[in-house]
Parts: sequence; C-alpha cells; structure tokens
Amino acid sequence: MAAPTANGNPTVSSLVTTVPVQAVLFDIDGTLCDSDPLHHVAFQELLLEIGYNNGVPIDDEFFIKNIAGRSDVEAAQNLFPDWDLDKGLKFLEEKEAKYRSLAKERLEPVKGLGKVVQWVKDHGYKRAAVTNAPRINAELMISLLGLSDFFQAIIIGGECEQPKPAPYPYLKAIKELQVSAEHTFIFEDSASGIRAGVAAGMPVVAVATRNPEKSLLEAGASLLIKDYEDPKLWAALEEIDREEAKLKKASA
Repeated sequence: MAAPTANGNPTVSSLVTTVPVQAVLFDIDGTLCDSDPLHHVAFQELLLEIGYNNGVPIDDEFFIKNIAGRSDVEAAQNLFPDWDLDKGLKFLEEKEAKYRSLAKERLEPVKGLGKVVQWVKDHGYKRAAVTNAPRINAELMISLLGLSDFFQAIIIGGECEQPKPAPYPYLKAIKELQVSAEHTFIFEDSASGIRAGVAAGMPVVAVATRNPEKSLLEAGASLLIKDYEDPKLWAALEEIDREEAKLKKASA
C-alpha cells in the first residue's frame, strides 16, 4: 500500500502495482450510485412507524455508524439488539422493499460513473459488482444504471461464507473472473467494504460519497476520491496506462 502524503491521502502509485491490470471490481451502494440517502429514508420511515428511538428520526451519524455498508444481519443486530434475529431480518426485508420502490424513482449514478465504466470497457478489463445488498436489490440497481451488460459477475455477500468486511465476497469475485488479486483493484465507499478488499489483498479506491474520509483512510484505502471525475483518479488511471504501454513496448 502506498504511504500517505502530508495531507493524509495516499499517493496514486499503489494502483499501478496492479499492472498489468486484469480486472476492476465495484461495490454498488454508494459506489455506483448515491443510494445511501434512499436507504436512510426507507429506514427512517419504517422505524418511525414502529416508534423506534421514542419516535425521534435516525440521523446521518447513526445511519453511518450502525447501518451503512453493513450486512443485513449486522444491521439488524445493531438496530435491534434485544430482538430475535429473524424478527430483525424480517424488518430489513420490509425496508429493502421500501428502498426498491424509492430507487425506481430516484436512483442516480455517482458523478462521472459513465466515464470510468467506458475506461474499463476500452481496456478490456474483466469486471464484477461485489455487494452486501440482497441480489434482488443489486440486480435492480445495476439495471436502473444501465450496467446489466457491463458486469460479468454479481457477487452477493450473503451468498458467501461471510459478507463484507470479511474478504470472501472479493475472493469469490476474482475466482469467478479467473484473475489474480495482484492484478485487480476495487472501488468502494464504506469502511466495511474497504476492509474486505484490503483483507482480500487488493488496493481499494475509496469513493467519498457519504462516509467520513477519515474512516475510509483508516480502513486502508489506497486512494481517496470525491467521485469519478476527481483528477486524482485520472492521474492514477493515466499512470496505469503509461506503465501498461511500457510493458507492451518491452514485449513487442
């Protein structure tokens, strides 16, 4: 992993260690689309219906600390420590249905997503979506974003040995794509997801859509960007292009 610079943001050189790049992996919620506000609204409305927190709506800090980027099991345990887990998971299922109805009307891609998708396609890299979201949500979001033909695999944390922050979803992705961790990098937006990628042995670009930048860097992000139009990202991708061009020239 690259050493942090004076301002705490790692240098771009850690991504170039993946050259020749074989694959690029993407989380979905908060990484492909700015969906956390919709999840927050869905949780807020349903929690108010059951009188959670004495009827006081949950705030952003609570959402980030207890829900964002977490598996349904972890979120249910954080929200309802005194409830039977099955009861908590049933509430989560109702919340996911509420989220899907909101997403169909209001889901938006992270700024510049189309540009980085085109860069990956132009280079012929393999790609997968890796998420803790339920499969029905993952496939809906990918479809709404027009990316159904882009991804060659969709890996669901709940279908793995353990979800993120364990490394298994990312390890499953590289196995399905038949690529190596050494030649793959990841886009993530949560500390949980970043820890999963780092544990799987891959550099992670943190997309700071909603989560605190400090927590993303502490989780081990190799590069921190605001969105896919961030000049820091394109400096890193251009560095990859230069190194891959050198490799091709040397082997010619």
